[in-house]
Amino acid sequence: MGLFDRFRRRGPGGPSAMRARLEGAMAKRRLRGWNPPLENINALVASGGPRLLARSRELVVTNGYAANACEAFAANLVGDGIKPSSLIGDADLRDRVQRLWLAWTDEADADGLTDFYGLQAMVAREMFVAGECFVRLRPRRAEDGLLVPLQLQLLQSEMLPFEKTETAANGNRIRCGIEFDAIGRRVAYHFRRRHPGDSTDQGAVIPETVRVPAADVLHIYRPIDAGQIRGLPHIAPAMVRLFLLDQYDDAELDRKKTAAMFAGFITKTAPEEPMMGEAEADLDGAAIASLEPGTMQVLLPGEDVTFSSPADVGSSYEAFQYRTLLSVAASLGLPYHLVTGDVRQANYSSLRAELVEFRRRIGQLQHGVIVHQLCRAVWQRWLETAVLSGALDADPAQVRPVQWIPPRWDWVDPLKDIQAQVLAMEAGITSRRKVVEATGYDIEEVDRENAADAARATGLGLRYRTSPGETQGARATPATRAEPGNGAGNDHGRRRRGDRSGPRTGVTTWQAGMRSAPGDTVTGCGSGDL
Repeated sequence: MGLFDRFRRRGPGGPSAMRARLEGAMAKRRLRGWNPPLENINALVASGGPRLLARSRELVVTNGYAANACEAFAANLVGDGIKPSSLIGDADLRDRVQRLWLAWTDEADADGLTDFYGLQAMVAREMFVAGECFVRLRPRRAEDGLLVPLQLQLLQSEMLPFEKTETAANGNRIRCGIEFDAIGRRVAYHFRRRHPGDSTDQGAVIPETVRVPAADVLHIYRPIDAGQIRGLPHIAPAMVRLFLLDQYDDAELDRKKTAAMFAGFITKTAPEEPMMGEAEADLDGAAIASLEPGTMQVLLPGEDVTFSSPADVGSSYEAFQYRTLLSVAASLGLPYHLVTGDVRQANYSSLRAELVEFRRRIGQLQHGVIVHQLCRAVWQRWLETAVLSGALDADPAQVRPVQWIPPRWDWVDPLKDIQAQVLAMEAGITSRRKVVEATGYDIEEVDRENAADAARATGLGLRYRTSPGETQGARATPATRAEPGNGAGNDHGRRRRGDRSGPRTGVTTWQAGMRSAPGDTVTGCGSGDL
């Protein structure tokens, strides 16, 4: 090392320099008061869960925006139901399973208020309000008269006490009401026997909680952090803004109401002389004078009338409301127009771009939470119960493969989307099964209906532009062409591969509803056109 090298400034480096470059970790003047505790999400839920849950439920009941957002969340998450499509190879067995399942869905609710798909909607609402919902699988007796002796009972989040954190008698740990074994598996849930907020349920004194095996309970919630054991309300990030905005709106409305009650103020030099229409003074010495249409009031010398002119809300009210509700919608992960119902500033492109991202998030919840935690578990238990009770004669492992179909999405311009789907099928990018399932229907059911429609139309001597029985696949192209004079140009004409002059038939009954004049031809890029 040279003589002058000792006096040179050392370059930055090391852990301290790395911390200085992390702006979020700085502790200078701007961030000196920002010192959040390093707590696990389970500790936060255990300490603040009951209060957060109570405030969330009150908001959804009393706040219009929160109530509308809750319904929009549930309607888009499950719609009219996420339905199973059995993947059994045996067509007859698959049909028997599907028909038995469809009949059982009407008996699925233990309270008898709705069907299985209505229970899905209730679970979705509970996820929005409470962040979680519990489904208890209740086996029934044979004499209950059910097709499959199994029903589902929904339990709210309050039924599992947050404060129950202790060590069980068998040595297992109980955390927020959930019992875990030595390796961290859930073995039981300690539910309350009564809802803590239901004052109408008064009965005999019984133990506060009951232990229910984990095999009979489905815990439906969206885990945000690794190791999270209880759910957080979906509305939690927007609760404070919604509450304060509601207070602001109430105060503004009350101010305008109070100001509108005063038409004017009368000043006079002789208080003892009453004016026309003036009532007697109250205990505080104030009197009110009323006016009627067409009244000509003569004022005495020294009297004056000042009319009330309350201040308006101002031009910034709309902009403030819009920005605040936009922040609320972003916190909820919902499009602005679904929260507020306001589509004044929306157009086709903005709505479509917003819905594409929103539906990607909803699809994540559908497959990762509702299907994985609820539908698959119910399907498996239902099959086992159906086989054991004799309602279904099959091996449970053989009939277990199933695909869950979420409800269809209704687009702003469905014609363009259907045309895109037809082109995708013709290009081999997707299959007809995938396209039909995207509409929320089972392809087996659609094919049966198409075959029945075709047979009925043939029997009645009916013929439409696109008959459901003409094609089986993505716009089949006839390989031969009719000779001149042998019916060319009519509906029975044929054509060679690659010829676009003859008539073409559609892929499904959708295209029968497309607008077309008699004699029009429908062209595309099918395999026969390449």
